[in-house]
Amino acid sequence: MKVDGACHCRRITFTCDADPDEVSICHCTDCQILTGTAFRTSVPVAADNFHILSGSPKTYIKIAASGARRVQAFCGECGTPIYATSDSNNPSVYGVRVGTLDQRSQLPPTHAVWQRSALPWVPAIAGITVYDEEDG
Repeated sequence: MKVDGACHCRRITFTCDADPDEVSICHCTDCQILTGTAFRTSVPVAADNFHILSGSPKTYIKIAASGARRVQAFCGECGTPIYATSDSNNPSVYGVRVGTLDQRSQLPPTHAVWQRSALPWVPAIAGITVYDEEDG
């Protein structure tokens, strides 16, 4: 599915191809902190299908408890999270933040990960598969 996206101030715009069957919710505590809310919704996009049309995101390297390094890209002006990817010169996949996509209403989540970190006041979402952290 061809989608278009932008940060809140629209300095960063992009286009990509996203698979609606791969939209996920992550309940990990890092995602809670980085979004300022209860979870993050993302869709994986192949690097060769992700194209920034305007602007240039700032990046932050998040280091997980495992030591894994993840690039968090966001708008330096308005702070909107745009994507996350591996900390390499040639990432193969971008985890695009569904909230930035113009077609977000057509991209409901299909699965959730890190459910054990889900906040107790977040209701279960009907129709999605929940994976254990080890399966994530």
